Amino acid sequence: MSGIEKKFVLKLPLKVILTESGTSHFITANKKLLRFKLADNTEEYGISLNPFSPQSIQNMILVDYISKIEISMSEFVSSRQEIMDLSKVIVYSLLYKQFDRQVFSEIIKCDCVKKHNRSNPSQLIDDRTHLSDNQLRLHLANKDSAIQASRKEILDPIWKSIMDNKEFSPEEKNIYLLMTEKFLNRLSLMNWYIITKFYKDDGFAQMTIAIRHLLAEYMDKSKVAEYISILVMELALNSENTNMKKEARNMYGGIDDTEAMIYDPEVREKIVAELKRKHELVFLSWKLGGGSTAIGKQGRLQITLYNKDDEFQEMKENIESKSSADLNRKSLIDFYRELPDGEQSTDLGMYYFSYLDDACKKVNVKFESIVNQFSASDLTVINLVFNF
Repeated sequence: MSGIEKKFVLKLPLKVILTESGTSHFITANKKLLRFKLADNTEEYGISLNPFSPQSIQNMILVDYISKIEISMSEFVSSRQEIMDLSKVIVYSLLYKQFDRQVFSEIIKCDCVKKHNRSNPSQLIDDRTHLSDNQLRLHLANKDSAIQASRKEILDPIWKSIMDNKEFSPEEKNIYLLMTEKFLNRLSLMNWYIITKFYKDDGFAQMTIAIRHLLAEYMDKSKVAEYISILVMELALNSENTNMKKEARNMYGGIDDTEAMIYDPEVREKIVAELKRKHELVFLSWKLGGGSTAIGKQGRLQITLYNKDDEFQEMKENIESKSSADLNRKSLIDFYRELPDGEQSTDLGMYYFSYLDDACKKVNVKFESIVNQFSASDLTVINLVFNF
């Protein structure tokens, strides 16, 4: 994550689709919204960004302004690092939000909060409590010393365990120390209101233990961000190469070795130019959660890759001749395993997929992958669905 923050600006053509609250915010700020036609043929309102600050994207995700981000390009390899950085920013943002929600859920169960609620029935602190940001800021205005002291009490034992861990390199120790701070820095005002309110209470230790437990859990979950970014990039590059080989056959009829051609810099440049001229694009989208009111779906991330593949039907028939399974609901790993001979280049992401699948299981992140086809548009659609 530290590598992302060194880049203050990324250059990618983003279509940012807004939530209702995001739409209201930009309309109030007199920002003209654009109507986008997305890869799945739906039309949505949002804003276009290129270049953009990763921090601005993260901030908009944290306040529930973004429902989907989509990019469409003819070639991805020249933007490899930017796309991986964007993917990691999105995953980390969702993890920060989920961490914040779970911290709130755990600390309102603490005995000191329950005792307060019994003694103050007109000032309950529970999942129905709502205080505006202005009210919370006013309350926290003079609480800086309590915030810093409680942060120290939460972090000191975690930092000691990180520094004492002989398996971590100095670089890993710095990354983990920084990560714990990042999660705490992104806690909501409401959580800090509760933490500072009970900071000197006899039961505060129960609260700190609950937060430390969640910090350890989410630091583990954050490890999947790297795997996700690599798999997304590999799948995008695979689709890019499929399109390039198809165009190479069109441009250089009779040439059998399209694999070698697309890696010749001069030929590749000509192929990319032709793909751009024809507006042959690969679409990549990140759909975030199900909205703040969608119970159980706030931590959901659906990454979808769309590409027009003329050979999908032929491939489908070849696979179906070997298997009675429904291809349109086939898992990605099975889809790759059952590819007919001669399609080996399509398995570029498999190595990373296996690692990602294992990593998700270890940290209790639900992961599902589905390959579909939109028959009306000949679009091959790969869905990677995560629930953090």
